[in-house]
Amino acid sequence: MARRKYRQRRPSMALIGYARVSTLEQTLNPQLRELRAAGCDIIHEEQASGADRTRPALSRLLATIKPVETKRRRGRRSG
Repeated sequence: MARRKYRQRRPSMALIGYARVSTLEQTLNPQLRELRAAGCDIIHEEQASGADRTRPALSRLLATIKPVETKRRRGRRSG
């Protein structure tokens, strides 16, 4: 009996991304493009001053994920 080849399935866990800029002159677009290209299903966005340490969108994101889920940070690019 021949074995069937199955396409590798994507994990059932959603990929979640976080994009942030620290000034109104900056745009989230490059980060959003990268996160979508990486396959993120949900993207949390935030514009906040670098001096302001509160990150409401990041706090909401961290509250939604389980401790066993992996967090991966992509490096920042200027632009």
